[in-house]
Amino acid sequence: MQNQKRVVVDYVSPQVNGGEFHIKRVVNQIVNVNAHVLVDGHDIIAASVLYKHEGEKKWQEVRMQLDNNDEWFASFSVKKQGFYDYKVEGWVDYALNWQHGISCKIADKQNVKSELLEGVFYIKSILAKVSASENIYLKSLENIFSDTKMYDKAISEAKSKKLQNIFYKYPVKEFANSSKIYKVYVDRLKALFSTWYEFFPRSTSQKKNVHGTFKDCEKLLSRVAEMGFDTLYFPPVHPIGDVNRKGKNNTTEAKSGDVGSTWGIGSKYGGHKDLHPELGSLEDFKLLINKAKELNIEIAMDYALQAAPDHPWVKEHPQWFKWRPDGTVQYAENPPKKYQDILPIYWESEDYKNLWDECLSTLFYWIDCGINVFRVDNPHTKPFYFWHYIINEVKKKHPDVLFLAESFTRPKIMQQLAKQGYSQSYSYFTWRNSKHELIAYVNDLTKNNQREYMRPNFWPNTPDINPFHLQGANESKYIQRYVLAATLSSNTGIYGPVFEHMISDALPEKEEYLNSEKFQICDYDWTKENKLIHIITSVNKIRQENEALQQTNNIQFCTVENENLIAFYKWNDARTNELLIVVNLDHYNTQQANVQLPLHDLGIQEGHQVNVKDLITENVYIWDREWNFVELNPKLPFHIFKITK
Repeated sequence: MQNQKRVVVDYVSPQVNGGEFHIKRVVNQIVNVNAHVLVDGHDIIAASVLYKHEGEKKWQEVRMQLDNNDEWFASFSVKKQGFYDYKVEGWVDYALNWQHGISCKIADKQNVKSELLEGVFYIKSILAKVSASENIYLKSLENIFSDTKMYDKAISEAKSKKLQNIFYKYPVKEFANSSKIYKVYVDRLKALFSTWYEFFPRSTSQKKNVHGTFKDCEKLLSRVAEMGFDTLYFPPVHPIGDVNRKGKNNTTEAKSGDVGSTWGIGSKYGGHKDLHPELGSLEDFKLLINKAKELNIEIAMDYALQAAPDHPWVKEHPQWFKWRPDGTVQYAENPPKKYQDILPIYWESEDYKNLWDECLSTLFYWIDCGINVFRVDNPHTKPFYFWHYIINEVKKKHPDVLFLAESFTRPKIMQQLAKQGYSQSYSYFTWRNSKHELIAYVNDLTKNNQREYMRPNFWPNTPDINPFHLQGANESKYIQRYVLAATLSSNTGIYGPVFEHMISDALPEKEEYLNSEKFQICDYDWTKENKLIHIITSVNKIRQENEALQQTNNIQFCTVENENLIAFYKWNDARTNELLIVVNLDHYNTQQANVQLPLHDLGIQEGHQVNVKDLITENVYIWDREWNFVELNPKLPFHIFKITK
């Protein structure tokens, strides 16, 4: 009966919205569980975390340890992709309670003959569970506890550690109480650690003003791999509409030869399941996907649920769009901005079920072609519950598929998308520039419950965002921004070659690129080499070799006596890989200061020597104090120190 349960299990964490949504991990990560477990009176209680993979029937158990103030903790490791269930169970441990009581009475020199006979009851209750040797031992105790002539031996054994260990090992969980069941979804490692590179396939030709092809993209794969990127993201590669096509710099009238916005999807050549004819055939695209995989690169596609006015959907499914009283269709708007070349989907259509099925079918089509990563355009303009359905349906069949939410919007909306299942999320890093802004933002992502379900992806730039601090910036600023993105977050990316070529011309007073590649083909020298490219390559190699940079949440900002310097300590879960990163935020001047080494977190005492190796220069320093001097020149404005104790 519920009334006979005495143990209360409360405040179980981690959880999201009381268990409405799942927390997230990747394979082999740890789930650290905490709970308040308490009972009336003074009885000895115990608690466990029970967990199992969705494909298993039997629960696994790990005992919890008491911290203080009735707060208990334990951890378990997730070994397989998919959902795990977990819950906390608590009970009064009557056998240990008996042993504690009798030990106190023995210490007080009370006669415990009657209590010894009670002990026989607890011994008999576990005889069927124990090993053969333990069974022999316990049966001998039955005789000893019942024989008054062996009293001294009996009281010695009654309070023994050996008996305590056996009772602990084989608990009798009478009237146990459990929390509700919570879920954790386990992804492959790439959900947590990825390095993205974005370029427009149509700008890959080595011939000026010539439309690039998938074959041209193939020639650039080795460059992407050599720079250390594992994900190559393409803006939409579908046919582009002719009706209301945008001209260069987002002008509303396209001139002859204007190629239009890649996000104006759909034309007489097809829609979301088709490829732009000038890029090449489906066979060319599949070959590119496979060539990339040979270099450990995954191609990420853009999933943009919108349509050009001449998209086949408009004629075949007019009910999926909103029509005005005058018979014209409502094009996309974000007042005062207008997107005349795009028709938004009418998500409140009565035919929404067929609409949802077609959107899901589109994903399955490209997954069957070899795509396992999708960058989703403007997901915050589509219903949250649509994403919950879409992502879960995909994950059921294809657990390797990952979704990146391109949503630069209000914080709670970004958080809700993550709760609904997005693997990664674009972030506000693009605009966080000062020391205070960076520390506050990263702490907000990593020191509260967001860490359990939201995986930020830090991008210094995107085709849509040319931030003011990069416009006209020098090389040092670009180095600084990439190092910050790549070390603060385990997921990072750049829009290139615009970033590494330091192209920053902007529309006046706007965070938009002049001659934006969104609306035209651009010509690049893809053979160009510079210091920034070398730094990006080196930093990406360091990321691949150091687990501390392959996660985001294990981070502690360090005190440094200069507002132009930012320092932070990062570590892997096992603390076998520990780094100290220091970055000069002043891209014009040398800055110096003392940085406080986090001795407590490192588990060392003042005066203990540690080696710090700069992973860029390979210089090694010996530090034996809490405060240590650093100096950073804008030419190389950062240290990535590996700490060896």
